[in-house]
Amino acid sequence: MNIQPPVPLRISVVIPHLNQPDQLRRCLASLRAGRRPPDEVIVVDNGSARLPESICAANGSAILLHQPLAGPGLARNLGVARARGDVLAFIDADCIADPDWLWVAERQMRNDKAQIIGGNVRIAPDNPARLTALEAYESVFAYRMDRYIAREGFTGTGNMVVRRAVFDAVGVFRGLHVAEDRDWGQRASGLGYVIKYVPDLVVFHPARRSFAALQAKWDRQLAHDQIAHRSKWGRVKWALKAAALIPSPLAEVPRIASSERINGLRNRLLAFGALCRIRMYRAVRMAQLLAGMDPDHLLQRWNPSDAH
Repeated sequence: MNIQPPVPLRISVVIPHLNQPDQLRRCLASLRAGRRPPDEVIVVDNGSARLPESICAANGSAILLHQPLAGPGLARNLGVARARGDVLAFIDADCIADPDWLWVAERQMRNDKAQIIGGNVRIAPDNPARLTALEAYESVFAYRMDRYIAREGFTGTGNMVVRRAVFDAVGVFRGLHVAEDRDWGQRASGLGYVIKYVPDLVVFHPARRSFAALQAKWDRQLAHDQIAHRSKWGRVKWALKAAALIPSPLAEVPRIASSERINGLRNRLLAFGALCRIRMYRAVRMAQLLAGMDPDHLLQRWNPSDAH
């Protein structure tokens, strides 16, 4: 009996980019060094001061496209339109792919017949022996794709792999006025597609460099959320949630104390302090939105360097 070899899967990697040349260079190098190389890499620049032409040319001849309309979702859409793979793998320009990233993705798509998979995003500290407050905080609380998938029906596009046919059925990412990864994932879940969390599908993401960057991230998310809470009952729920944020860090003490993502009393205290600070900020911002602040104002303050 002649056993036919499996039909090869073509994997296209799509990377939105905006003014992050050093990070993009590192991301492309991690893909090139991986156990399973990509079949094509498409970088979509979203309005950088300088196009990363030499970086793309030097790293395996990555295809470089330009999307002048602002927003990582729109950049990804352009990359998808150009992609020729059976499988689409999304990663952000400031991420580092684990050496087994695409090998795990192919195994899941081929052997387990997965439709959409979300992976494990870990913080990459500058100095693992001495975390900053933001590194400690984000190690515990940021990029928890397992929770997003289980509780909210979506996964982040910084580490997502999907069959091309499934993407086409769900449709494109939307623009800045929605959280495009949450919106796309929940549309996919609503159509009956299964999003599977795969802990071995790993990428590494640097922590934000400043509280201002973290605040900008929450400004975008709160603006998106507030637009959906404009009814009378929605405003009541919004006010209750804002008030509940103030004492909420106390409920997170067990989670910080037991987290396997950080170690040592110092790092746990840093994580708790940063948590208190950002939740107080969120409570104040929610009160401002409730009092009449225009959410579009926060979206217009979108910080390109932190959006992807």
